[in-house]
Amino acid sequence: MNIRFYNAKILTMNGDMPVFDGELWTEDSRIIYVGDGSNLDEYYKRTGRSAIIWGREIDCKGNLIMPGFKNCHTHSAMTFLRSHADDLPLQDWLNNQVFPYEAKLSPQDIFEFTRIAILEYLTGGITGIMEMYLTPGSIAKCCQEMGMRVTQVGGVNNFSQSPELIDKWMEELNGKNDLTSFRVGFHAEYTCSLELLKKIADLSHKYKSPVFTHIQETKSETDGCIERYGKTPVALFNDLGMFDYGGAGYHLVWTNDEDRLIMKEKHVSVVTNPGSNSKLASGIAPISEYLNDGIPVAIGTDGPASNNCLDMFREMFLVTALAKLKTNDASAVPATEVLKMATYNGAHVMCTPDADCLAEGKLADIIMMDMNQPNMQPVWNIENNIVYSGSKSDIMMTMIAGVIRYDTFDGFQRFNVGKEVPDIYRDCEVIKKRIFG
Repeated sequence: MNIRFYNAKILTMNGDMPVFDGELWTEDSRIIYVGDGSNLDEYYKRTGRSAIIWGREIDCKGNLIMPGFKNCHTHSAMTFLRSHADDLPLQDWLNNQVFPYEAKLSPQDIFEFTRIAILEYLTGGITGIMEMYLTPGSIAKCCQEMGMRVTQVGGVNNFSQSPELIDKWMEELNGKNDLTSFRVGFHAEYTCSLELLKKIADLSHKYKSPVFTHIQETKSETDGCIERYGKTPVALFNDLGMFDYGGAGYHLVWTNDEDRLIMKEKHVSVVTNPGSNSKLASGIAPISEYLNDGIPVAIGTDGPASNNCLDMFREMFLVTALAKLKTNDASAVPATEVLKMATYNGAHVMCTPDADCLAEGKLADIIMMDMNQPNMQPVWNIENNIVYSGSKSDIMMTMIAGVIRYDTFDGFQRFNVGKEVPDIYRDCEVIKKRIFG
């Protein structure tokens, strides 16, 4: 369908381009025009297009169009554990409250609980997720049916998944659907034997794939690796050749200068998860140091069991607020940098660079924000408003691959996800009761 958005404020996240008044056009899954309308004669001549027949024209009424947020670390189906076991340290939480109940999940259970997370992503303007969980096949199917863009990564550990399964999923889950892809990954150093880690490194070389994993989330994790191997997880993975094709680490709270030098040289990005790290008392990631060292940073919520809330607005605020506290510098990590982390950087970490900004030819992964809400007024600096006072309630529309999956244009929530929302909730409640008795 051809869709025209007009009378909009537009934040492209394309370089340093400022917010401007204009319009944006989509054709099927791509953006075909974005501008102020003054260059349309040149556009028609350059593209050879004639008058376009619009399937829909949307008057934005001065509201903001921008790229959708990329949630670069998720365990979506853990909605089944949301608020079930809070206020516990990480290892106690994992070993006693997470792993025993996850063992009871079927692929269909994971499919259904992922639905709830996707509904929440859509209401918060999230157009892409980077997912690590137990049954990638059912997760890919769920995302395809509901229209969510997803890059999945393996979660191999000593008791779940395997390098052989990662090999299989690399073949089966890539190139089959424009919304879904798969990359090499594993859970963490402390849940994998050295033999297993070496096999993951071999897979990375086989596919020339970046590697994604939890790294140095807690001090105890980092110290434990040093006791076992005489080096940090970052240094260990590098020595194994795991970063020869780049990748990203989730959390990376407890790094040192040597770690950051390796990360910069091997193009290893950071996916920071400030909400989860705060709730589990894991620590505050050294975001200022990463930026000063030229290491790209993206943002994730982590799962709905360790964070509870899948809200990129809260994460954006925490990224900058915690960095200011850690450095005792109110100028640390400005809002414009945080917004880049949540959009442009996230798209590149997800290996979906065509979704990084609003420009001709890019993917139509777009959100609209209500500029008439009290928290968005008065307008001095829109980027600052989004990061410091923005809210999920400001999201008026979430479009993925040119399809509007969520909107509140008439004042009511409307989802376009292939199933009625009450039915999703009811089915998940039945599964929850079965798992927990």
